[in-house]
Amino acid sequence: MTGNLLSLAIWLPVLAGLVVLATGGDKHAQIARWIAVIGALASFLVTIPLYTGFDVLNGGMQFVELKPWIKTFNINYHLGVDGISVWFLLLNSFTTLLVVLAGWEVIQKRAAHYLAAFLIMSGLINGAFAAQDAILFYCFFEAMLIPMYLIIGIWGGQNRVYASFKFFLYTLLGSLLTLVAFIYLYYQADGSFAIADFARLPLGMGAQVFVLIAFFFAFAVKVPMWPVHTWLPDAHVEAPTGGSMVLAAITLKLGAYGFLRFALPIVPDACREYAWVFVLFSLVAVVYIGLVALVQTDMKKLVAYSSISHMGFVTLGFFMFGGTSGGELNSWAVEGAIAQMISHGFVSAAMFFCIGVMYDRVHSRKIADYGGVANKMPIFAAFFMLFAMANSGLPGTSGFSGEFLVILGAVQVNFWYAVAGATTLIFGAAYTLWMYKRVIFGDVGNDHVAELKDVNAREFFVLAILAVTVLGMGLYPKLFVDVMHMSVNDLIWHVSQSKLPQ
Repeated sequence: MTGNLLSLAIWLPVLAGLVVLATGGDKHAQIARWIAVIGALASFLVTIPLYTGFDVLNGGMQFVELKPWIKTFNINYHLGVDGISVWFLLLNSFTTLLVVLAGWEVIQKRAAHYLAAFLIMSGLINGAFAAQDAILFYCFFEAMLIPMYLIIGIWGGQNRVYASFKFFLYTLLGSLLTLVAFIYLYYQADGSFAIADFARLPLGMGAQVFVLIAFFFAFAVKVPMWPVHTWLPDAHVEAPTGGSMVLAAITLKLGAYGFLRFALPIVPDACREYAWVFVLFSLVAVVYIGLVALVQTDMKKLVAYSSISHMGFVTLGFFMFGGTSGGELNSWAVEGAIAQMISHGFVSAAMFFCIGVMYDRVHSRKIADYGGVANKMPIFAAFFMLFAMANSGLPGTSGFSGEFLVILGAVQVNFWYAVAGATTLIFGAAYTLWMYKRVIFGDVGNDHVAELKDVNAREFFVLAILAVTVLGMGLYPKLFVDVMHMSVNDLIWHVSQSKLPQ
């Protein structure tokens, strides 16, 4: 069982999704819901031994599975997780369970198809995080676009078709160059698609720059980094609540993970040489996109821009090159960025769920259509306050831990990087708390707000679980950071070694 945990984490939710599909149409929707929640719960429970059985003193790959797949091209079914990737399998499976619960009553038409899409996508995303073969990664990385495309295109808002096409084309076209880079690296590695073999190649600077450009277009779009971010607000606004939760909490992380797994270890010299470009784009995302979020009138679009700003903070941490030789990554910044990725998964999912709770009652995302919600939904308002504070980076919540570490690391590299990056705490508090004030406080804004009822048992359960994770990570971040520490140190050592031909 232990030797196949990663395969179970991938294929169990896919199988559960196919079983949900087999229930048919809306006639058996309730059966589909129960199968979906059981499948999602089982898929999450399967990932827990990945954490409990993880050796924190080992920075290499664990729970490895290796089987031949396409022997002609030496493509293998090769899986493994280290201290960096293991958290994302847990985060993905955890979020999928919450999404299934969140859509329990909300989705009335084609509920089986809706739930099946999330379960299948969950398995494919786990595959991308666990893949140690480049082609296997590429298959999972591209395949997960299809369920999300359908989720936005079928269950989304009025402009769902436009948003789904934009999402699909941006992410698909960005990834094609990565396939070209993988094929190039395959020939350089004497016919191997193993990611570990790619990381050992002594590539010249010209080759490294080409590969870095290819990786940039795939992973920067997925993060998304400025200026290739424009698909995200449209996708978030049009996506159903569950789609927004998974999009922000999980799929954006695949882009940032791609930089950690591919760009930094495979082309470290090019990353070091052009780190200033990534830092520049990241700081623009933190500052400029934070200001853009401040003027939004749609709650979902505001949180979408907030995600871009927070993910800018993540990429900032990944490219903090400094140290005595000027060529080492800063360990605090990298660990803080990974912690920020995990935290953003919890907080963004919670924020979008809160907006979905209000939308299900009022059918509007406009800030101006609310006011005085606390008078009618005091329990909900308390939860929403916690998540708003976490989104603002309040100490004691998960939103603070990662940002604090990145700022500490940035100070060691360049004081002004830290100053510019720290503005995310100011802008984050400004746009989040101003939105919260206008929506939640004051007198009851209109008749729709006056008719509101507080959260039901299902909604309370989802909010409570998210609150526990946000507070747990904020009060005891060591639980998360210890697991990744050795893997981050190994990555930093590897990147510090020049790979230019001697």
